[in-house]
Amino acid sequence: MENNRFIAPSCVYDQAFGNFAKKLSGSAMASVGATKPAVVPTTRTIASAMEGSLRDKFRLGSMPTIGAIPSASEGGIVLFSPAYYAACAVGGVLSCGGTHTLVTPLDVVKCNMQTDPKKYTGIFQGFGTVMKEQGFAGLVRGWVPTLFGYSAQGAGKFGLYEFFKKYYSDQLGEEAAEKYQTFVFLAGSASAEFFADIMLCPFEAVKVKVQTVPGFAKGFSDGFPKFVAAEGYGGLYKGLTPLWGRQIPYTMMKFACFENTVKALYKYVVPKPQAECSKTEQLGVSFLAGYIAGVFCAIVSHPADNLVSKLNATKGATVGQIVEEMGMVGLFTNGLPLRIIMIGTLTGLQWGIYDAFKVSVGLPTTGSKK
Repeated sequence: MENNRFIAPSCVYDQAFGNFAKKLSGSAMASVGATKPAVVPTTRTIASAMEGSLRDKFRLGSMPTIGAIPSASEGGIVLFSPAYYAACAVGGVLSCGGTHTLVTPLDVVKCNMQTDPKKYTGIFQGFGTVMKEQGFAGLVRGWVPTLFGYSAQGAGKFGLYEFFKKYYSDQLGEEAAEKYQTFVFLAGSASAEFFADIMLCPFEAVKVKVQTVPGFAKGFSDGFPKFVAAEGYGGLYKGLTPLWGRQIPYTMMKFACFENTVKALYKYVVPKPQAECSKTEQLGVSFLAGYIAGVFCAIVSHPADNLVSKLNATKGATVGQIVEEMGMVGLFTNGLPLRIIMIGTLTGLQWGIYDAFKVSVGLPTTGSKK
C-alpha cells in the first residue's frame, strides 16, 4: 500500500488526504450530537492581495474565469493549485511515455521510410526488411530513449498546457476568454510544447540515430555516449528547430482540435447532455475526439517530421539540402499513411489515458463543464 503513494507527487496525495480527514472529522462530530457541522472558510489571502502575480497564482491556484474550465475542485485536489498541475503532469507522463513506447515498431519503420525511401518502399515491405536484417530486436530498437523522452515531453505538454490555458484566460478576462476560447487553446498548447520539446530533443536525436543507422548502437545506454563523442552535446539539439516546427503545430492542432471536437460531439452526436453521461461514456468521447484530432495533427506536422528524421540520421546535413533531396512532394508524403495510423491511434490513446488518470484522482475530464 505504501509503494502506491509514489505513483504521483506527494502534493497530490496530501490534498486528497486532507479532504478525506475533513469528511471523517465531520462524521465524528455528527455521531456525538453536533447539530451544525463546522464550515471551513476558503482562504485566498495571498492570491487576493496579489492577483496580478503569476508566481502566486501558480503557487496557490486561482479562481476560474471561463465556462470551459471547471469552477470548483472535485475529489481531493483543488483545481488550478500546484497539486492539480502536478496531477496533470503525471497524467501526461503516463499518456505520452507509454503510448509512444508501445508503437516503437511503427516508429522504426516510419523513420526508415523517411530516411531511406528507396530501400523501405512501403509499410509491409518496411516491416519485412527490418525483420529480415535485424530480427525482432530491430523493431523495438530505440524504445528506451522513446520512453524517457516522451515521458518528459508528456509531463511538460499536459502539465504546462493546463497552466498556460488558465493563465491566458485570466489575462484576457472572462468575457474575452469565452469569446476567443480557441485562441486560448492554441496559445496555451504552443507555449507548453515550446518547453516540452527542449526536454524531448536529446532523446529524440539518439532514438532516430539508433533506429536508422545500422550498427550504430543497440540502445540508449551505448547510443548516447557514442552520439556525444561523435557530435558533441550541441549535436543533441541540432534538431530542436525542426522539432519545434513539427511538434508545436502538431500540439496546437492536438489540443485545439480535441477541445472543439469534444464540444461538437456532445452537441451533435452524443444523444444526451454531458452532465448526464457516465465517466466511462465521457472517456469514450475523449478517445474519439483524440483520434480525430490525431489525424489532423499528422497531416499538419508531417513535413517537419521528415526533416527531423533526416537531420538526425545524416551527419552534417542541412535543412536546405534535405528539402532539395526529398523534394516538396516527398517532404509532405513520405511515410504519411503510416504516420496517420500511428499518430491517430497515439493521440486517441493519449487523451483516453490522460483523462482516465484525471478521473481516477477525482478530477473532471478535459473540456468538461460543471
